[in-house]
Amino acid sequence: MSFFLHKANFLLRTVYPEFWWKVEDDVEPTIYLTFDDGPIPDVTEFVLEQLDKYAAQATFFCIGDNVRKHREIFYQVIEAGHMIGNHTFNHLNGWKTDDEQYLENIQLCQEQIGVETGLFRPPYGRIKKSQATLLLDTYAVVMWDVLTGDFDQTLSPEVCLRKTLQYTEPGSIVVLHDSLKAWPTMRYVLPRTLAYFAERGYSFRAVPQPVYAGF
Repeated sequence: MSFFLHKANFLLRTVYPEFWWKVEDDVEPTIYLTFDDGPIPDVTEFVLEQLDKYAAQATFFCIGDNVRKHREIFYQVIEAGHMIGNHTFNHLNGWKTDDEQYLENIQLCQEQIGVETGLFRPPYGRIKKSQATLLLDTYAVVMWDVLTGDFDQTLSPEVCLRKTLQYTEPGSIVVLHDSLKAWPTMRYVLPRTLAYFAERGYSFRAVPQPVYAGF
């Protein structure tokens, strides 16, 4: 069974205050849905269809190799008006990767993405301080307030949804995955999450680009 925190705790935020965990400056209640690991045929297209029903904007942290393999779907994400973030080319675990290789892999992803972005999310949320230091002049390192756990195949879709609704609040950056592994749970959780918060007057926006990135 996987172990993870659905809600990013105070300790994590304190140790890494330079990372983005929430977006705090909204006038109206807003949620920032993010999707990791795509683009993937059928899965990413399902996500786009669900978001479109609520005029919801989201942020897609893409794996460069998946962009290379599924470029037409990647273009659908852009054409739908969503934000793109970098998630490395090969979904590297920063804790297990030397700094030079890690940065080269991020650059490879950027070359595949081909659109300017100042948003980066480390796969597994694992990044060394030394790697972050080298990145922070160019990227905002975007973590999360709520980790849905849609990737955890021991967690039922119903529990995943319940935890997501329980912990999400105004300004939350919420992580889902447009991946094959998460697909059985994500396709249950996403439409119900959108409906629940839309009924309560929330809007859904993309994570803003960092000001220093110049976009």
